[in-house]
Amino acid sequence: MEKIEHKTVSVNGIDMHVAELGQGPMILFLHGFPELWYTWRHQMVYMAAQGYRAVAPDLRGFGDTTGAAVSDPSKFTMLHLVGDVVALVEAVAGAGEQKVFVVGHDWGAVVAWNFAMFRPDKIKALVNMSVVYTPRNPKVKPVDGLRAVYGDDYYICRIQEQGEIEAEFSKLGTKSVLKHFLTYRNPGPLYLPKGKGFGDDSNDPIVLPSWLSEEDVDFYATKYEQTGFTGGFNYYRALNASWELSAAWTKDQIKVPVKFIVGDLDLTYNAPGTKDYIHKGGLKKVVPLLQEVVVLKDVAHFIHEEKPDEINKHIHGFFKKFSTGSSCSAL
Repeated sequence: MEKIEHKTVSVNGIDMHVAELGQGPMILFLHGFPELWYTWRHQMVYMAAQGYRAVAPDLRGFGDTTGAAVSDPSKFTMLHLVGDVVALVEAVAGAGEQKVFVVGHDWGAVVAWNFAMFRPDKIKALVNMSVVYTPRNPKVKPVDGLRAVYGDDYYICRIQEQGEIEAEFSKLGTKSVLKHFLTYRNPGPLYLPKGKGFGDDSNDPIVLPSWLSEEDVDFYATKYEQTGFTGGFNYYRALNASWELSAAWTKDQIKVPVKFIVGDLDLTYNAPGTKDYIHKGGLKKVVPLLQEVVVLKDVAHFIHEEKPDEINKHIHGFFKKFSTGSSCSAL
């Protein structure tokens, strides 16, 4: 961890904090919520050792990335988020490096899917985790559709009201909120009933799994205590606005080589219809260059932290196919 270098890059009107390690073909790692660049620490060390340059930013609204109007969800549409990563790639890619490898998880996966759709010319290959690509439904706005299926207490619906969920989480405490999110293993949908937090009335401390230490949680908590959760929540609050702005891409496909990885206990994998969509040809129709789907057993949402060794090998094995002639070493 001591070898990871940190810098700030001015991109798309914001100052983006970037962690970097290694030399070679660039891999851009995109984190989700409630994460930071730090979520990729295991992958960065491993891929750097294999001859790659690992680049992991704090995305807009997170951690040490500054400059966005965090109180304004309209600054968090998918056009803003993809614009950030395109500008970052152009700013930090090596000389003559026209395309980069991309890895995404959770919201980072959503950004990566859209990055691949908007600018496939920038991506060599993509490994995405947890959140599958679903094409735009021109008839239903995303939040409206989720509310119709899950109701008002569904976490994405609860987050929509600015300030309300922030106030509740303030009472729970930043570290407690992070522990609840990071240790969530229920394959069912996440509900946040008003006034009941995560629906857990117990005052017993949360027991951390072996893959998540108190030091890890402290790192996240220190950053989120400085920034609050609003930046991350704005990704959810901009869902409908992104839907409106992306009408021109309604029937577009993802046309870069893709590997998709998900845990069988992930709430995203267990959403209604998702398994059939993934395994019965639906995903392949909209991601025609999909080469492999991996479902890890007894693994929940934070798959790359829970099973870093397996994920590292999956990423390396896939990208190695597209690294002919590079300095990358074999396993």
